[in-house]
Amino acid sequence: MSKTLPLLLMTSALALAACSGKSKDDVASASTTPANPALAVPNGPPAVANPTVGGVPMMATRTIVDNASAAPNLSTLVAALKAADLVGTLSGPGPFTVFAPTNDAFGRLAPGMVDTLLKPENKASLTKVLTYHVVPGAITADDLRQRIAAGGGTATLTTVEGDPITATMVGAVIALTDVNGNKSYVETADVRQSNGVVHVVNGVIVPKLS
Repeated sequence: MSKTLPLLLMTSALALAACSGKSKDDVASASTTPANPALAVPNGPPAVANPTVGGVPMMATRTIVDNASAAPNLSTLVAALKAADLVGTLSGPGPFTVFAPTNDAFGRLAPGMVDTLLKPENKASLTKVLTYHVVPGAITADDLRQRIAAGGGTATLTTVEGDPITATMVGAVIALTDVNGNKSYVETADVRQSNGVVHVVNGVIVPKLS
């Protein structure tokens, strides 16, 4: 692995929020908090429709990878999952909660960074970054809000990678803060999958990298 890659990743992440051109208040006021979907139960209320992602319907009967592969704005994430050999893992039974960065989120990294991460020699770093976006269990937006409230304004999530993510509320929007202090915001919440739930986010968060 290139010695400069971890530093470049952290530098890219630090610039991510600034490159978005939005303050915390801007993000909070421009975003809406999706309704919390519930699976239908016999003789109960109908299930809330899954949100679309990239204008494409997401099917709750499909896996995380299958739905992500159908969403045009998650194509970079899917390519990264393939390069890191994580397709099989996220196609498994789970359940998993995935904070899925959009193509625009990856595009805010330093020029050339995505191509660098996708190189075979950087597979270990790519795997760490991707698994830092995955939390065991199916955690809905409502679950997150309840945890944040119970924690006095913050909730700590332990990722598959091992490092924590801190969840907070910025207005009505859920914000994720990585171990380096960088923030990402949930744009589309509660996209149900057969093996978990996906929350689409507008930034790439980065774990500790040696």
